[in-house]
Order: sequence, then C-alpha cells, then structure tokens
Amino acid sequence: MAVIEISGLKKSYRVYQKREGLWASLTGLFSREFRDVRAVRGIDLTVDEGEFVAFLGPNGAGKTTTLKLLSGVISPTAGDARVMGFVPWERTNEYRRRFALVMGQKNQLWWDLPAAESFRLHQQIYRIEPADFDHTLAELTDLLDVGKLLNQPVRELSLGERMKMELIAALLHSPEVLFLDEPTIGLDVIAQHNIQKFLKHYQEVRRITILLTSHYMKDVAALCQRVVIIAQGQIMYDGSLAGVVDSFSTHKVLTLQFADDQVPSDLDRYGELIELVPPKVKLRVERVDISRILSTVLADHALEDVSVEDPPLEDVIADLFTQSSEQAEREEVAATQ
Repeated sequence: MAVIEISGLKKSYRVYQKREGLWASLTGLFSREFRDVRAVRGIDLTVDEGEFVAFLGPNGAGKTTTLKLLSGVISPTAGDARVMGFVPWERTNEYRRRFALVMGQKNQLWWDLPAAESFRLHQQIYRIEPADFDHTLAELTDLLDVGKLLNQPVRELSLGERMKMELIAALLHSPEVLFLDEPTIGLDVIAQHNIQKFLKHYQEVRRITILLTSHYMKDVAALCQRVVIIAQGQIMYDGSLAGVVDSFSTHKVLTLQFADDQVPSDLDRYGELIELVPPKVKLRVERVDISRILSTVLADHALEDVSVEDPPLEDVIADLFTQSSEQAEREEVAATQ
C-alpha cells in the first residue's frame, strides 16, 4: 500500500538579487531585482509502506525542499502530495502525530537542558500515555546505549551523542513515517556506523516507512534497497542501488597483472590509466570497448591475472552530480543573459 504519493510537485522561490556597492544598496531600497529559483520542478513519486528509500542528489537538487514539503513545513507552488492520506501542508494535528522529521543540521532539543527534559516536553506535545512513554524511552535509550547521558545538558554531548538524542526525540511518539535529512552529517566513522545499525534494526522491527537523504554512500548501501536520484528539481533515477552503476556508468575498470613484470609502455592504447603498481595496472575502459580491448591485450601480452569490475558507486554518483551541477550552472548563466 502506498504511504507517500507525490504527483507533479513543484516549489519555486523569488530571490532578491542584491548587487555590490553602497549605491546599489541604496538603489535597492526603491527598485529591486528578483529571480525565480525552481527548487522542485515536477516530482512524481510513490513510496510503499515499510520501504526504506534513499533520496540522493547534489547540493541544491531539491532533496531538503521535498522533505519540507512532505512534512508540511512549506507549501508547494503546484502539484499534489499525500502522506498516509493526509495533505502535509494542511498541517493537521492528526498528521503531525504520525510522522517525524530529523534534520542533521538543525536541533529540536533544548540546548541548555538535559535531553530527558526535552523528552518530557515531547510527551506533552504528542500526548503520549505515561506507560507508553516510559516503555518507548527505555527501549530507545537501550538500543542507542545513551541511558547514562539523559540527564546531561545537550550542549555537553558530542555530535554523535546529540544525534542519538535527536532520533529518540523523533521516535518517542512511534511515527509511521520518518523523514531523515543528513542524519550522519559531520559524524565520525564509529558514530555513523552506530546510527546506521540502529536505523536498520528499528526499521526492520517496526516496519516504518523512511525517506533518507544523505551524501554518504555507506549510509545508502547499509540501509536502502531503493534509490531515488534527484537533480535540478527532477527525478533522474528510481530503482535499485545496483542499477545506478548500470544506468549511469559508461566505463568499467580493467585490472591487468602482466607476467614477468613486463609492463608495456603503450598502456594508453588500451584505456585511461588509473593506477600503476608494476606488474599490476588498472585501466578505465569504455563499456562498449571492453571485449575488444581485452582480446587485444590477451593477444599482445602474457598475463597472470585479469579482472573486469564496475567502478565504485561513489565515483559514479560523484560524476553524475558533477554533470548535473555543471548543467545547472550553464542554465543559470543563460537565464541571466
């Protein structure tokens, strides 16, 4: 059953174009120039109950804007969206009690108070029964191993500890849908792993629907089977994680280990050299040429080992984001001319 249904969703902003200099500032008091920024340009998306979906894209692609629309923080310019049957920007209390939003760059806990005090406040806001509150809090603090930190002021916690507390605050009312915006941003490797482990376990047990944005591919690989890639406010890909490489990578990595340490000097005729550690070399070869290049190498040289692999997922995603950003810059320049 579809929990999230998005159709033709759009969001545009009017941005003031401020020029440099005192005279330009004074002129701007009476005559201002604006430009329209299309953050989301018509998204169609369906997420079923219990799915853990990664929402990927470069900075400015529209990921956070989409999560804000789905959580009712902002209203769209056009289009429609329903989460569990509710229109998010109507902001009904019934809807607010059934979802949660966690943003890695914004705090929802009181900075100078212990997390336990903020949790009590959440209990009152969401009208959680005392018995349910105590049970859920005990379960979450045990899973995240932060029981000893509940009465410590939030400002004294490490970044990883604060994020654990943020997750507890978001899950106290047992939401059915969870929006996560960069939950592991700035965390060290151990903290990232702990958050990933918790989210994976919690989602498998509770079967809640989660939409995750992250720039860490390890988050995505560890947690999500389905990936949605957004660029320039539009969805470019919706499918499996493994399918990303097949859809967007134009090359493979050919690793050759030459016999008798005899590495040829004309490697560039086979492909782009990535790494050279004699007698082993790694070459970037176009997918369509891999069979021909491999046959040529085997005919011309004695080899001890050969392997053909897809490029790392991080490289494929990075190349895709770079191309998208460059295209967006070109469009922006063209729009201002």
